Amino acid sequence: MARITAVSHPLIQHHMTHLRSRDTPAAEFRRRIQSLSILLAYEATHDLTTHPVVVETPLTTSSGAALNQRIGLIPILRAGLGMVDPILDLIPSAEVWHLGLYRDETTATPVRYYSKIPADEPVDVAFVLDPMLATGGSAVAALSTLADWGVTDLRLLSIIAAPEGIENVQAQFPSTSVSVCAIDECLNDRKFIVPGLGDAGDRIFNTEQPDDSDD
Repeated sequence: MARITAVSHPLIQHHMTHLRSRDTPAAEFRRRIQSLSILLAYEATHDLTTHPVVVETPLTTSSGAALNQRIGLIPILRAGLGMVDPILDLIPSAEVWHLGLYRDETTATPVRYYSKIPADEPVDVAFVLDPMLATGGSAVAALSTLADWGVTDLRLLSIIAAPEGIENVQAQFPSTSVSVCAIDECLNDRKFIVPGLGDAGDRIFNTEQPDDSDD
């Protein structure tokens, strides 16, 4: 089955509380997403491999390590964009490839409208970035695209997830590593995560409408 890690840490609990609050303004919401993305990425990258290097310090030489693998960050547009910059700060050499997917509100199925995934030379490790794992439809579509590209190490990073979305990913991509900050209770009858945090994309980009509930 897919490896599911719900990262438990006091800082995550602290930031999640502010993220969920309906009173948190867009600018603060973006900062909280960035902080949680860093904490999530720290956990999700713990098993990346390195090779030894030697560097010159101002005083002498020192042994160190450098990443072995080509890393790809694949944000699902548009909410996934909020997770890119903080992780790119941690892994400046990472490549960023974009996938545009939206959920058809009638069928709750993903519709792909944009793909910047190349035809060859896949990365060694691909991190799919999407703040919310609801039905799992968009995540599965993204993972399918990356598997077709030839990526063998697929990882999904989400701020919150519903059990239904996790089960969907587990069923279709059992070897995928999934890291989340919180696993919520369920999806409601509109396929929105409960208790959730609203529409992540709208809250990140300050385009929230009064009746928005999910992304």
